[in-house]
Amino acid sequence: MQRIIKKSLLLTALMLPAATSAQLSSNPDKFLGNITTRSNVDAGGGVPSYYTLWNQITCENESKWASVEGTQGVFNWGCDRAFNYAKQHDFTYKYHALLWGAQYPNWLESLSPKDRYAAITNWFDKVKEKYNTLPMIDVVNEAVGMHQAGNPMMKESLGGGGKTGYDWLIKAFDMAGQRWPDAILIYNDYNSIRWDVDNYITLVQTLRDAGAPIDAYGNQSHELSDISTNELTTVLKKQQDALKMPMYITELDIDKANDNQQKTQYEKILPLMWEAPYCAGVTLWGYIHGSTWVDNSGLYKNGKERPAMTWIKEYMATDAAKNAVSPYPGMKKEASIYIRPAALKVVRGDVLPIKVHARLATKTIEKVELYVGNELIATMTEAPYVTEFAVPSDFSAGWKETKAVVTATDGSTYERYGRFSVVSGSTKRQPYGEVPQLPGTIKMDEYDKGVSGITYHNASRNTSTSVKTDQWMDYTVDVAEDGYYSFDATVASASSNGRFHLAEYGLDSLSFLTELMEVPMTGGNDEWKTLHGNLLTKLTAGRHVLTLLIDQGGFYIKDITLNRFEEGDGSCLVRAFDEKYGVGDNITVAVKATSKTSTISQVNFYADNLLIGSDTESPYECVFTPTEKRTYGITAISINAEGKQKVSKVRYLDVTSDTPLAIHSVEIDQPETPAYNLMGMPVGEGYRGIVIKNGKKFVVK
Repeated sequence: MQRIIKKSLLLTALMLPAATSAQLSSNPDKFLGNITTRSNVDAGGGVPSYYTLWNQITCENESKWASVEGTQGVFNWGCDRAFNYAKQHDFTYKYHALLWGAQYPNWLESLSPKDRYAAITNWFDKVKEKYNTLPMIDVVNEAVGMHQAGNPMMKESLGGGGKTGYDWLIKAFDMAGQRWPDAILIYNDYNSIRWDVDNYITLVQTLRDAGAPIDAYGNQSHELSDISTNELTTVLKKQQDALKMPMYITELDIDKANDNQQKTQYEKILPLMWEAPYCAGVTLWGYIHGSTWVDNSGLYKNGKERPAMTWIKEYMATDAAKNAVSPYPGMKKEASIYIRPAALKVVRGDVLPIKVHARLATKTIEKVELYVGNELIATMTEAPYVTEFAVPSDFSAGWKETKAVVTATDGSTYERYGRFSVVSGSTKRQPYGEVPQLPGTIKMDEYDKGVSGITYHNASRNTSTSVKTDQWMDYTVDVAEDGYYSFDATVASASSNGRFHLAEYGLDSLSFLTELMEVPMTGGNDEWKTLHGNLLTKLTAGRHVLTLLIDQGGFYIKDITLNRFEEGDGSCLVRAFDEKYGVGDNITVAVKATSKTSTISQVNFYADNLLIGSDTESPYECVFTPTEKRTYGITAISINAEGKQKVSKVRYLDVTSDTPLAIHSVEIDQPETPAYNLMGMPVGEGYRGIVIKNGKKFVVK
C-alpha cells in the first residue's frame, strides 16, 4: 500500500522524564504520544496545546531523509521544532526514520550502489552529528515484502541479502547501534498485523537472531479500522511469542468518518494494546481531522474533540491505564543485550562461537548466563562475554532457542532471546586445504568445506563458470600481523555490470571489508585483468573467516591477493587530461611521483580500479585505450623502495565519442623543397594530406 506522507524525528540527549499530570498518560512507564501537524507542534484552532495531551512526539515528515537532505549536501533540520518542544516540556521523542524505501532524496537514484552506500553512511553521520543522543529511533521502515518501490535500491546499496537474506537490514542496525548505543532501536512496518504477519515476524526474528542491535518492534497499526478484538489479540500474541521483545504501537489511527464507529473501534483495540505488558508505548498518528495522510482519522474536528477523543481521555484516567506494565520502566532502556552467534546455521558436531553483548545504563553487571534451550552452557563474569557451544551429534535439525540472562549487582535481571538453526548434514566447517596466509593469495575455488548455506551458497569450484547474483563463499585465512591491507582480484568480464564485496561476519558486527566493488569490462570473459582496492578496516593478526559476496553476477573471478598497505611519503599525481577523447584513442596517462625518504621503484596505473599499466622509470607513463564511451576514474599508486605506497586522487577522463578523436604524435617525412597549397599547407612527395582533430590541423604521412 502506497502512502505519500509518513513519520518522524526529534531529538537530543538522554531520555527525558515521564508525563506530567496534565497529560493524558499519567502512567510513569508508558507514553501516549502523537505527531506534528503540518510540521508544527501545537495545532491551533482552539485545540489544546500539545503538551497538555501527549507525552511523546514524532515528526510526521520533517525528519525523513527527503525532507532533510532534498538537495545533496544541504540539510534542513525542520525537526528541530519538535525536538526543542519536547525538551522544553520534558517528554520523550522518537526519530522517524533513518532508512525507508520511500521519501528518500530523488538524487539518490542517480548514484551507483557504491556511492549510495557512501551517501547512506553520510546521512547516518549527519543525523548523529546533529542529534548526538536519541531516546528512540525507527532505524528501518517498511522493508517487509519489498512493498516500497525504493526497497530493492536500498537493499543493494547496503550489501544485499547476503548470508542471512537480511544482511542489508542487519547492516543498517549495526550502523545505528554504533552511533546511538543508548537509543531504543526499532524496526517499524505497516503490514505487520493484518497482511504480512509471518514475513514481518521472520524479518524481525532474523535481525534479533543475528545479533543486530534491535531493541523493539513497531506495529504502525494504520489498517485496524475494522479489525476484531479476537483477530488483534491473536496476532499480537503470535508476534510476542515469536519475538519476545518490547513492542511499540507506532502510528495508530482509525480512519472513520462516523464518530460513533471511530469511538467504538478505539474502545475495542486501544486497551488491548496499552495493557499488553510488552507494549512500551502508543503513538497516535495525528489528531487533527484532515491533517494527515488519511481523511478521517483525526480526533479533533473544527476545534472540537470527537467522541473517540472524549473516550480516550476517560480511559487514560482509569486505573487499568495508569497501572499498565511496560518493558521499559520509566520509559528508559536500562539493558542493552544482544546474542550474536558466529553463524545462524550450524551442523551437528560443530562448534558455534557466541558472544553476548551486554551493557547496563546505570547498574553494574555481576554475571551473564547463556542458555541453549533449558541448558545453561556458560556463566560469564567478565566482558567480553564470549563462549563456544559444541553442538551435540544427536541434536535434531531445526531452530534452537538461546537466552541470555544478565544479572546486576543489585540482583535485578534482564533477558534476551535468540535462535540458531541446526541443519541436516555431517560435514563440519573446515578450510579447503592448507590455510592461506595473509599477505598471500586466496583462490576463489578453494572456499571452505562444509554444507550449503553454511560455508557457501550457489557456488562452484569451477572458475570457468561465471559467478551468480547472491552467491557467496567463506574462506578461512590466517593474518600474519595487524594492519591495513590492499587487494588485487583477478577478474574477467564482457560487461561492466558486475559487483562484489568482501565482508566478515564477526562477533561484534557485520563488517564490510571492501567497498561494493564494481567490475569493469575487461575485454571479454577470457581477458583476465587485475582489479585493485583497499580494505576499509584493519585486519587483526590471527584466524579470520572472510566472505566473498557477489552482489551482481555475470563475471569471472580467479583469485584475490592481499598485501599489507603502508602509506609512503611524497606525492603521486595524475596529470590532467585536456583533450577530447573517443573510444579507441591511445591516451597517454602521465604521473608525477616523488618520495622524500626513498626512491620510486614502480608506478601502477588504474582505470576504474582496473590495472592498465606499470612503469619503473621516470617519466612515469602508460597508454590507455578506452573501449566504452563514458567517464573513467584514473588513479595511480607509486611504490617506493621500502614497499610503501602513495595513492593518487582520482582524475576523471571523459570519453565522449564512439570513434577516435585525438592524435598525440605525427611523424612527417618532409621533402627538402616543399610545395604549398592554397591553404598554405605543404603538399607534395612525403605528405599524405591533412587531418583535423579537436579543431587542430595535422599533416599526416
